[in-house]
Amino acid sequence: MMKLPIIMVAPNGARRSKADHPMLPITINETVEACRACEGAGATGAHLHIRDAEGLHTLDADQYKRLLDKLDKALPNFFAQVTSETAGRYSANDQRDLIHALKPKSISVALREFIPNEAAQSAARDCYHWAFENDVAIQHICYSAKERDRLIALINAGTIPGTRHHVQLVLGAYDGSKKSDANDVASFAHPLINASEDHSFDWMLCAFGQTETDCLVRTIKFGGKARIGFENSLCHSNGQRAESNADRVRELVANLHA
Repeated sequence: MMKLPIIMVAPNGARRSKADHPMLPITINETVEACRACEGAGATGAHLHIRDAEGLHTLDADQYKRLLDKLDKALPNFFAQVTSETAGRYSANDQRDLIHALKPKSISVALREFIPNEAAQSAARDCYHWAFENDVAIQHICYSAKERDRLIALINAGTIPGTRHHVQLVLGAYDGSKKSDANDVASFAHPLINASEDHSFDWMLCAFGQTETDCLVRTIKFGGKARIGFENSLCHSNGQRAESNADRVRELVANLHA
């Protein structure tokens, strides 16, 4: 399984628009250009969302393919991960359809969306195994310690195959109801850092708001990877509004060097 990049930019997300920030990329061309600028700033991969004609989040496989093709031509060594986020518009069945139709090298899947209940577990298991057999790397998104433990249980039960797993930890909440605190990084990631001999985890963390950079610096200190960008935060550690996604990457890189 390929390794996750140390710094992955998430340039847009499913919900924000240019009303939130004029430099937030919406179109395929804008997203490619944002990735190019972020690569120059120090990122080596991107977590990608696409939008429909109305600017709404979509899981359209053909649009994803166009984005991946353009990005590969512009940045052939850049790690490209697509999202299967439902964003209240899609179902677990739609997520599975995207995985089968696109067959991406890397895709993020929120555990709570993909297996929302016990009835969904059988179909999820089949898709996890199909992805594993077809070299589709799934990054499992966990929003809490409870979800992290559920993921480990599903791996131990064989629902999720393989011995090396990509994980995305989400520290805090999009709506600000739960703050991102760098002091929580170690406890959140602890079971992934201290995994058993049978399994290892290539883990990444994202955070929100002014504490995003501090959380990501702490994450890398503990051996994790960082996801940064306008999907999660529009501002720097000092509260100043970032000029662009590349500007956010530059702040993280500068803090890592410091």
